[in-house]
Amino acid sequence: MKVIITPLLAIVFGMIMVILDSTVINVALNNFQQVFGSTISTTQWTVTGYTLALSAVIPLAGWLTDKFGSKRIFLITISIFTISSVLCASAQSMQQLIFYRVIQGLGGGMIAPIGMALIFRLAPPDKRGSVMGLLGVPMLIAPIVGPSLSGWLIEFASWEWIFLINVPIGFIAFLLGKKHLPESEKTQVPGLDILGMILAPIAFTALAYGFTEGGRSNWTSNETFAGLIIGGIALLLFIIVELRHKQPLLELRVFRSPHFTRGVLLMWLAQICLFGVNILIPLFLQSIKHYTSFNTGLTLLPQAVAAMIFISVGGKLYDKFGARPVSLAGFTIVTIALFMFAQLGQNTSPIWILLPLFLIGAGMGLTVMTLETYVLSSAPYNLVGRVTPLTTSTLQVATSIAVAGLTGLLASRTSVHTGQGGHEVNELAAFVSAFDETFYLTAGIAIIGVIIGIFLRKPQVYSNDEQSKNPIIEEG
Repeated sequence: MKVIITPLLAIVFGMIMVILDSTVINVALNNFQQVFGSTISTTQWTVTGYTLALSAVIPLAGWLTDKFGSKRIFLITISIFTISSVLCASAQSMQQLIFYRVIQGLGGGMIAPIGMALIFRLAPPDKRGSVMGLLGVPMLIAPIVGPSLSGWLIEFASWEWIFLINVPIGFIAFLLGKKHLPESEKTQVPGLDILGMILAPIAFTALAYGFTEGGRSNWTSNETFAGLIIGGIALLLFIIVELRHKQPLLELRVFRSPHFTRGVLLMWLAQICLFGVNILIPLFLQSIKHYTSFNTGLTLLPQAVAAMIFISVGGKLYDKFGARPVSLAGFTIVTIALFMFAQLGQNTSPIWILLPLFLIGAGMGLTVMTLETYVLSSAPYNLVGRVTPLTTSTLQVATSIAVAGLTGLLASRTSVHTGQGGHEVNELAAFVSAFDETFYLTAGIAIIGVIIGIFLRKPQVYSNDEQSKNPIIEEG
C-alpha cells in the first residue's frame, strides 16, 4: 500500500483541480457579467465550452495512453490545464475567457480516466476497494466544496483566484507524477481508429450540448434538436464502427459482460442522483431559504464530511464483502434521503436539511467508487486503459442528462403549479411543490438502483494469460 501512496496523491491532486474547476465557475457567472459587461447567455459558455471540451477529448484517452504511455499523457494534460488556468485569470474579454476555458477542458478531460486506470493497475487486487475509495474523495468532495470556495474567493479576493488556485495544485500534481508515477509500457497499436476518433468527439460533445441546451433554455429549440439529432446519429455510427474495428477507440465489446453492464448502469443512476442533489439543493437554499452562496456552501459541508467518511468505509467493505451489499446499502440510504428532501418547504428547520444531506453523502460514499471498482474489475485487465475513458465519457453524458432533465422538470412543474394558482402570490408555493416533485422523481431513480443492485454478482477474475488469449471474454 505504501508504494502507491505518492502516485495516488498525484492523481488525487490532478482530479481535485479539474473537478473543482467544473463547479467553482457557476457561482462566478454573475460576476463575469459585471466585469466584462456581458450577457448571461454569453457567460454561460464558460461552462458549456468547458463541458463540451471535456466530452470531446475523454474518448481519446485510451488510444493516446496506449500509443505514448500513461505517465507522459498525464503530465502533458496536467501542464495544459495549469497553464490554461493562468490564461483564464489573465483574460481581458469574455471571448478570451471562453476560449481559454475550452483549452482547460481539453487538458482536463483525460486526467480522471488516465488516473483511475493507473491506480487500478497499481493497487493490490485485495486492496482495490480501499485504494479506489481514496481516489473517489475528490469526485465527491470537490463538487460540494467548489461553490463555497468560489463564493469566498470572489467575496474576499477577486474572480481571478478561482483560476489561479489551480496553479499550486497543478504544480504539486506534476512534480509528484513526474517523480512517482511508474513508466508505463507503450502498447503496439495496430491501426489508428480514424473514424472512431472523428465520431466519438462529435457524438459525446453533441449529446452533452443538446441535453445542456435543452435544460437551460428550451427543449424544442433548434439548438437542442440539432445537438440531440447529430449526437444520436454520430453515436449510432460510432457504435457500428467500434464493434467492427480490431483496435477500437473505446472498447464497447466489454458490454458483453452482464456484470460490467449492470455496474455501468448503476453508475449512471448514481451520477444522476448525485448531480440532481448538487444542483437542486443549492438552488432551493438560495431561492426558497434566501441563503447566500457562501452560506449555501457551508450548509452542504455535512454532505462532504459524510462522503469522506463513508467512501473509505465503502472501500474496505467492498474488499471484504464485494459490491452488492455495499451498493445496496448506499442506494437505500440515498433513496431515504431523497424522500426526505421531497418534504422540504419554506419553513423547514435547518436540521431537516442537514440530516438528509449527511445521508446523501454517506450513501454516495458507499456507492460511487464501489461501483467504479466493480466495473473495472469486470473488464479484462489488459483493457482497463480503454474502459476508463468509456465509463467517463458515458458519465459525462449522464451528468448532462441529470442537469438538463431535472432543471427542465423543475421549471415545467413550477409553471404548471403557478398556472393552477393564477396569482403571483402563489409563485413561491409553486416553486416548493415543483422541488418536491422533482425530488420524488430522483428518489424513484434511486429505487431502480436498489432493484438492479440486487442482481450484482461477483465478476469472474481471469489470469493475465487467459485475458491476453481472450481479450473480450463473455461472462454469464
